[in-house]
Amino acid sequence: MKKIAIFVDVQNIYYTSKEAYGRQFDYKRLWQQLGYEGEIVIANAYAIARNDNGQIKFQDALRHIGFEVKLKPFIQRADGSAKGDWDVGITIDIMECASSVDTIVLLSGDGDFSLLLDKVRQKYHVETQVFGVPSLTAKALIDATTIFHEINHSLLR
Repeated sequence: MKKIAIFVDVQNIYYTSKEAYGRQFDYKRLWQQLGYEGEIVIANAYAIARNDNGQIKFQDALRHIGFEVKLKPFIQRADGSAKGDWDVGITIDIMECASSVDTIVLLSGDGDFSLLLDKVRQKYHVETQVFGVPSLTAKALIDATTIFHEINHSLLR
């Protein structure tokens, strides 16, 4: 059975799904869909901890589905901008597991991950899959993955 590792850039998926469709991504449906392809051996969701009740319930729901939720503190800068980027953490986790899985699934539209996907495909010969909102996913990321899955109404709630 194929071993699958899932990595979710939660903020990216939340905001792109909301902007494009005005709806939320359905993580339970994703889990079911990927479960038909093989065994999910790693499932990490990377989020920012703002500690509001809605976010805590959402994170608990992700855990209930089977995700490990990794949190970083929300940092508000003096100029009003915010920081909460998980790119390096996601990259490290993908690199650490790439030799022990058959498929790496990334949920993000961030083109910065294109180099990472190229590297793991070349070095570890793994299949890569990206789920992203088509109009808000970097072309470089779409080009770097083995399979691009459009987030559309079938994966929304």
